[in-house]
Amino acid sequence: MSVRAISSLFGMEPRGAAHSQNASFWRIMSAITSSLTEWQKKKLCSLFSHASFSLLFKASVHGYHLTTFHQKCNIQGPTVIVAYNKSGYVFGAFTSKNFGQTSQNIVDDKAFLFSFNDKEMKEDPLRVFSGNPQFAFTDNGPNFGSLVFLYNNTTTVRSIPAGAYRFDPQKMHGNDLYLTECEVYRVEECGGLMEKPWRNVQWNPEIRKALLSFISGWKPSVSSVKQARVLLVGPVGAGKSSFFNSINSVFKGYVSGQANTGTAGTSLTTQFRTYYIRPGSGVSHVPFALCDSMGLEEGLNSGLDVEDFYSILKGHIQDKYQFNPSMPIQEDSPHYCKSPGLKDKIHCVVFVIDTSKVKLLSDKIIEKFVVFRRRANQLCIPQLVLLTKVDEACPIVAEDLKNVYQSHYINKMVQEVSAQLGVSLSAVIPVKNYYQELEIDPQTDILLLNAVVQILRATGGFFDDFYNPEEKSE
Repeated sequence: MSVRAISSLFGMEPRGAAHSQNASFWRIMSAITSSLTEWQKKKLCSLFSHASFSLLFKASVHGYHLTTFHQKCNIQGPTVIVAYNKSGYVFGAFTSKNFGQTSQNIVDDKAFLFSFNDKEMKEDPLRVFSGNPQFAFTDNGPNFGSLVFLYNNTTTVRSIPAGAYRFDPQKMHGNDLYLTECEVYRVEECGGLMEKPWRNVQWNPEIRKALLSFISGWKPSVSSVKQARVLLVGPVGAGKSSFFNSINSVFKGYVSGQANTGTAGTSLTTQFRTYYIRPGSGVSHVPFALCDSMGLEEGLNSGLDVEDFYSILKGHIQDKYQFNPSMPIQEDSPHYCKSPGLKDKIHCVVFVIDTSKVKLLSDKIIEKFVVFRRRANQLCIPQLVLLTKVDEACPIVAEDLKNVYQSHYINKMVQEVSAQLGVSLSAVIPVKNYYQELEIDPQTDILLLNAVVQILRATGGFFDDFYNPEEKSE
């Protein structure tokens, strides 16, 4: 079965009550990661045709409870349940229909059960369709008749191999019905490759050198400023600190981890930090600094405060200021600069968003983005959007990063972010950060350096407003 065959069902957006439910879990979901290993993800992907997976529910975090399952997974369109046990089995169920908690038996001829095992990596996954054309699952819970997940709100699975889906229990789950984890992913058609790239990027070593040369030779048009200051802003776990580490790695020539990164329920960045990149990799001058801020969060008195954001833009907040989410910075703080110069201000704001979370952005987070953009606009500061983790969001891009500008899915995410945040399409830039690699990769470098070039070009527009031909940069 191809997900393409059910593409008419994909693209269903959470709306109404379901969308407000999404808002309640954005902060924690942004930092929760999948338990699928690389080869397990490949096995799961092999059951579909160019599908992307967005994590909605993780039982070890949210609990093995049907109530929570419905809060996270109702009205999400196509989903796949992925269960893990100690015997090395990864098994579960796919449906192209909604969970809606109507207590009805749902008919879905595209639904199936599946299984694969860590000990049988070369074997094709087991896939079983329902033998009853009038039954796929009961939508009052993840009840597929022959397999009932979160059974009695516990870590166990109820198995009835002779039910609507007939299977050998040894092949399905090894007769091990106790789970170590249970996850639910939203499944979306990626759409394959476009006939032509929607942006032209060259991927050869000469281009990498040319990009580095452009960056090294760029200078602000105002003599009083030696380096552009670029502020990174985004939800928890979007990849702000990782972007700095990745850019730093490009210039160092090896993977670097200076900024604190990882996964947590709240922002790992609790201070305002200004990171300077040392010249390297044939570059004599790095004309920009990256400023990292606390992550955006939904709740009151949590995450980056809009007044602190405005103070950062105006140059009032100095390096290593410890954010207090319940109170913006005060003028008597030792980290408050009362009379900032142009060199202390922010010259470009870059909003950072995880590509796989675009469809899960809550109303409250989008509202914060809009408020922050309005504040930046008041100061005539240019703004761009980085879409990170493109390889995790799209399997076609994971196979070959050069596919990033031919991917229908990435193109669609760029368009959605453009519409949600009210920025132009040209201001949305897909990137891949270094996060698990031990060595740098030329293609990743080119994508990152292209992003830096676009940031510098946007920043140049800011300085043009202050340009004085008698005081031009030498």
